[in-house]
Amino acid sequence: MSTERTGSGDPAHTLRLLWRDASSDRRRGPRRGLSVDAVVEAATTIADAEGLEALTMRRVAKDLGVVPMTLYTYVPGKAELLDLMLDAAYTRMPRSDTTRQPWRRRVTAIADENIALFARHPWAATVSTIRPPLGPGQMAKYEHELSGLDGLGLDDVEMDDCLTHLLTFVQACARADAAARAERNDSAMNDRQWWELNAPLLARVLDEKTYPTAVRVGAAAGAAHGSAHDPAHAYSFGLQRVLDAFAVLIDRHEDDGAPTAAAEGATPA
Repeated sequence: MSTERTGSGDPAHTLRLLWRDASSDRRRGPRRGLSVDAVVEAATTIADAEGLEALTMRRVAKDLGVVPMTLYTYVPGKAELLDLMLDAAYTRMPRSDTTRQPWRRRVTAIADENIALFARHPWAATVSTIRPPLGPGQMAKYEHELSGLDGLGLDDVEMDDCLTHLLTFVQACARADAAARAERNDSAMNDRQWWELNAPLLARVLDEKTYPTAVRVGAAAGAAHGSAHDPAHAYSFGLQRVLDAFAVLIDRHEDDGAPTAAAEGATPA
């Protein structure tokens, strides 16, 4: 898994590129028509198909048909390029209009939008965003997602906390799904086939008397999901538990007398 992170490049240069400050794009390469957007698009295509491990400035230059030094006149390095790629992905995210919908539906839409983002761009789930790229895509995404938590009686810090918790959960699910798909590809068999192949060995080493609860529960879960881990089920189950936790916090504000739009069926503006 990649350990790439956002915000590791030159912040001043990155911000100018993110917001397309004209002064940051004055130098032009020899090839007419090349632009920062073209570089970002080429890099994203590589990462989508082959992962961030395949992404280098030299590879992007090759795909664009220019020498590497030309590429550096548009983007100073891979660190800044990664911030641009992620912000561009945020900009293109479809955003559901959940105005006047119950809060659970609004928050579920936020989660689903992000899981769909990671399905389109699996590399994005592997990137640490502790220092997020504060570009137009990131800010539009943040504004949109906070709207799903607004009007519930939460204070500003609680809104940010809830959103961070939700997105961390979604990213973890996306990473687990990517790992499961990688395992299937590497082993050339699905989970059920893998377990069936190893069943005779497991039957010999897993003593039901020594591990009675583990064997019973593991067998029940395996029968229910077809493997030890079902990413789709884990996402669905976990999201409901996240929403239940939010409900406790929201209901607490209601009990304190704070006016909210928390109840199912409420229609906030």
